[in-house]
Amino acid sequence: MRAVTVTAPSSIAVADVNEPERDGGVLVRCLTVGICGTDVKVLKGAIPVEYPRVMGHEVIGEVVEAPPGSGVTVGQRVLIDPGSACGHCDLCHRGRPHLCRNAGLMGREVDGVFAEYVRVPAGRVLGVPDSISDRAGGVLQVLGTCVHAQKAVNVFPGQVAAVIGLGVAGQLMVQLLRERGVTVVGITRSEWKRQLAAEHGAASTAAPDEAEAVLAALTNGRGPDLVVEAVGTERTLSQAIELVGIGGEVLVFGTLTGGNAGLPYYQLYYKELTLYNPRAALPGDYATGIELAASGRLELEPIVTHTLDLAEAERAFELVHDPSSLKVLMSV
Repeated sequence: MRAVTVTAPSSIAVADVNEPERDGGVLVRCLTVGICGTDVKVLKGAIPVEYPRVMGHEVIGEVVEAPPGSGVTVGQRVLIDPGSACGHCDLCHRGRPHLCRNAGLMGREVDGVFAEYVRVPAGRVLGVPDSISDRAGGVLQVLGTCVHAQKAVNVFPGQVAAVIGLGVAGQLMVQLLRERGVTVVGITRSEWKRQLAAEHGAASTAAPDEAEAVLAALTNGRGPDLVVEAVGTERTLSQAIELVGIGGEVLVFGTLTGGNAGLPYYQLYYKELTLYNPRAALPGDYATGIELAASGRLELEPIVTHTLDLAEAERAFELVHDPSSLKVLMSV
């Protein structure tokens, strides 16, 4: 079968690989797959893997084979939970299998979904109704992680939140906060991404250097109750801490891996801030995202800017870095 593999740092290939072994579980024919930041890091070699590795962990597919009694039916469209857990470590026993000490991720520890077929345990597939298109479905895995992240924060209608970074996750954060009745300000340098956020729930938008003034005007100088950092840099986390109001919350969704400028530590103390650093998602988070998307309350298709064929994987990875792109999908 065809698959996109990484064979060495910065080396990608569309190659023939063996079909999944018949070792039980659900066999899924992959329909639409999405590229995320983890895939980019795997390709660059920033995240080490065994080579060659079939890439990818975001997929909408169709069930080809399912074990009797699994509750999964042949022909069903599904989303795959890409994470695996051991089930016996302390974190699994505490109901936090997404933080499992022996966890694995498709496309990283094991072969992924940038392939014609993949086989997974029945407990890791979730049905996707026909009301959600494959294009919109390509955003569901990211949506699940955003749903998981927002479970941590305490916001309610009438409060004000800012979202720094209006990429795929930032756009979803705006829509989810809008659904919670929160007044949202979207912050990014990109004018067209600000416009997209405004069309789908942001009450106001601002460039980074305008954000403080816009939020001060909206909150009578108090600052927002919540700031979501959805970029993943020390600079934007510092801005989140500076912008949030006293007693507020900061949701650190972007993955920070280092920096050398330092954070405004006194502000953390002075404002008595609460910082949340969520990771991954649980099956229930994906299910909630699917329900929201099926209800029509979220607009997912506009977040997708490019859909290419699996054979165009190299070009697809290039587009991820293009200023004109948000979500990049591939049809299998």
